[in-house]
Amino acid sequence: MEQQDRYDVIIIGGAVMGASAAFWLTRMQPGLRVLVAERDTSFAQASTALSVASIRQQFTTAVNVEISRFGVGFIRDFRESLGVEAGVGSLGLRENGYLFLSHSDEGRVILEEVAAMQRAHGAATEVLAPEAVQALFPWMQVEDITAGSFGSRDEGWFDNMGLLAGFRAAARAQGAEFVTDRATGLTVEGGRVTAVTLEKRGTIACAAAINAAGTRAAEICRWAGLDLAVEPRKRTVFVIDAPNARHPEAPLLVDAGYYLRPEHEHWITATVPQDDGPCDPDDFDPDLHLFEDVIWEQLYNRAPGFDAVKVVRHWVGHYAYNTLDQNAILGPHPELPNLFLMNGFSGHGLQQSPAVGRGIAEHLLTGGWQSIDLSDLSVARMLENRPFRERAVV
Repeated sequence: MEQQDRYDVIIIGGAVMGASAAFWLTRMQPGLRVLVAERDTSFAQASTALSVASIRQQFTTAVNVEISRFGVGFIRDFRESLGVEAGVGSLGLRENGYLFLSHSDEGRVILEEVAAMQRAHGAATEVLAPEAVQALFPWMQVEDITAGSFGSRDEGWFDNMGLLAGFRAAARAQGAEFVTDRATGLTVEGGRVTAVTLEKRGTIACAAAINAAGTRAAEICRWAGLDLAVEPRKRTVFVIDAPNARHPEAPLLVDAGYYLRPEHEHWITATVPQDDGPCDPDDFDPDLHLFEDVIWEQLYNRAPGFDAVKVVRHWVGHYAYNTLDQNAILGPHPELPNLFLMNGFSGHGLQQSPAVGRGIAEHLLTGGWQSIDLSDLSVARMLENRPFRERAVV
């Protein structure tokens, strides 16, 4: 194979994680030969495109708070963060905040403990008594709650496809190459990945590879004889119109059995199915019954303005669900040290992509975590069956 066919890094998956890694690699080391292979550049079924596109500081593990602290600043000042002209200006970050509700005294204590940790890392989380929640949001019923954990800044939602487009354009401007092609195999020799096979371009040599394949990440690992505790989980998202509940200032509300946030004149809402489990990566059939059977009654109990509701549209997205602990699996695989994983985000990958892409690039180029210590999210914990659990999975 001729030298020009060899890349320093081949990234499998070109949605937000792969694009972020390509951006940071080419920013940190100009001239690095980076190839990003994405099977479907329409991103019609990508978790990036089907995300609810939100960011929060309210996580239960310190490393996830640190990841979000960097992410929100990067997203807020996106043009300056990229450092190159990418044709994308503002991502329209709308900082309405997140509001987590507790329904027991034990839940209130947990919110208070977690909020103290979040504030220690720079978040603005406050735990409010029920009457304080109602004072902020008078349209809510609060009789059944014990507290609300509210982030008044650095939490909200933004333009998900703008983030992806910016990363891709900036990475390309810095020399990364993007191709529409499906990876079909890895070549492993001497305990290292030496090449990636693409459906159209054939086998291409590389010094390192990155698995950024989202819900299909386990398949890529299986090519090298490795197991990965990541599977697709289906989520049906509803856009609803509630003419008696127009509250554009509302936060993203996380209640006992659903989440809800405003979207222009409408609302976005979803729930986790009771029989939640793995789905086929090509299964995008909606579970339409979930709105009337599960969500609507809970919405009405929380706010009487949801007495009249109409589903305007819906979509189905997939979580790349880490079955071990619902946290990301990051870094080099101990059995193949030049295969880097950025997988298993369990629904919070989009918001973590700025910091995780930077972290993966730093580790690949320097041999260790630099800006943020991401070792709690290492592949080793998966191999040792040592969960590092994120309790606030929405």
